[in-house]
Amino acid sequence: MNLSVFYTPTAKDTLTSVYDFIDEKFGRRSADKFLLKAEKTIIIITSNPFLFKASETDEKLRIALVTKQCSLFYLVRDSQIHLLFFWDNRQEPNSY
Repeated sequence: MNLSVFYTPTAKDTLTSVYDFIDEKFGRRSADKFLLKAEKTIIIITSNPFLFKASETDEKLRIALVTKQCSLFYLVRDSQIHLLFFWDNRQEPNSY
């Protein structure tokens, strides 16, 4: 079951934001490693969309742990995965 992936504008922005933060604080090599982990996580999601934890409010909303510091929120639709946003787990929930 390989579903197609749709990046929302917010997903693109937050992925870039996390990448830039890692690049600035830890260097390009670490940022590139993060990007590879994000891509691998997305590939896993396309094959098995219900593998990761469901939100308490909506079962279609899922949360994938990309790294210890970053999660990916996504929705499972009939034939698509909608990537909503990447979240820095060290942030306060109301700071986004």
